[in-house]
Amino acid sequence: MKLHSIWFEEKERAALRCEDLSGDLSGRQVLVKADYSLISAGTELANYHALPNTSIEGYPCTYPRSVGYSGSGHVIAVGPEAQTLKVGDRVAVVWSGHKSYFKQDEDFNLYKLPDAVDLKSAAFTHVASFPLLGVRKLQIQLGEAAMVAGLGLLGLIAVQAAKLSGAYPVLACDFSEERRKLALELGADHVLDPRDEDFIEKVRFLTDGKGPVATVEVTGSLAGLQQALEYTAFMGRISILGCTRISDQPINVYRYIHGKGLHIIGAHTRSRPPHDSQVGSWTAADDYQTFFKLVSARAMNVLLLIGKEVSPEDAEAVYREIGFSKTPPLGMLFDWRNIN
Repeated sequence: MKLHSIWFEEKERAALRCEDLSGDLSGRQVLVKADYSLISAGTELANYHALPNTSIEGYPCTYPRSVGYSGSGHVIAVGPEAQTLKVGDRVAVVWSGHKSYFKQDEDFNLYKLPDAVDLKSAAFTHVASFPLLGVRKLQIQLGEAAMVAGLGLLGLIAVQAAKLSGAYPVLACDFSEERRKLALELGADHVLDPRDEDFIEKVRFLTDGKGPVATVEVTGSLAGLQQALEYTAFMGRISILGCTRISDQPINVYRYIHGKGLHIIGAHTRSRPPHDSQVGSWTAADDYQTFFKLVSARAMNVLLLIGKEVSPEDAEAVYREIGFSKTPPLGMLFDWRNIN
């Protein structure tokens, strides 16, 4: 059979590769046919443009490189010793790339889906776990005011997670009017444009003059972080969920962090415990199961975040669109169902 996969062959050039894949399975291996995979724009575009800090270790971005880490599919064959998965099972696939097939052990980056989780929602599984972590690390108390700054995929999921955690009011801010409206639809109590001259005054007015106690910073920019340092309440908490890769402006640590007693919390997914969830920081696997429960109960909606479904055959044009457009679609799904 043929394996198709998306690679960045060089800076700002994506391609769909094709190679042979043996269907022979051994031990607990299974073969999964992909249905959908979700583009994680922040991470993937950082690699597409060869931005600094594409890894937390500081390694430079090199090419060619495989991309993608959040998808869904169904099992089409199992090895002789497979125990937990069977043919026909639907799965979320994490850390495995944008590919047409996945051949791996059944307990390696594959998570069986409950019946109530559709395959499009399942493609969000790994990406959705990031904002769950970002909100968990804030340990929101019932009735605390919260702000979500930046309304991409992570921010719009964080809005829902903050609401479910008991934050009130939940504020959200973004440059995009369309995304602000969507945040309201998904549970935000108030939305704001951070470019407004009186933005910080509005934030304080909506939070009894104090500012939000808990802030999820997911703009990925130091300008956004600087604003968060200013409007977050005295002794408040900020989780840095967005990847702030470029240090393009100074931060007055003494005035806005030291003097205010702010708690700055790193919320990169690599900052999780590898085993045994704890208060404020669950394992990725436990957050995947939380996501499944919330989607099954219709307590979290990610289908509204899908802006466009595209063919992997158009990968080069797709990445060019989101890489250079000022207003790219929100969530983009690769549809692998007809790629064999």
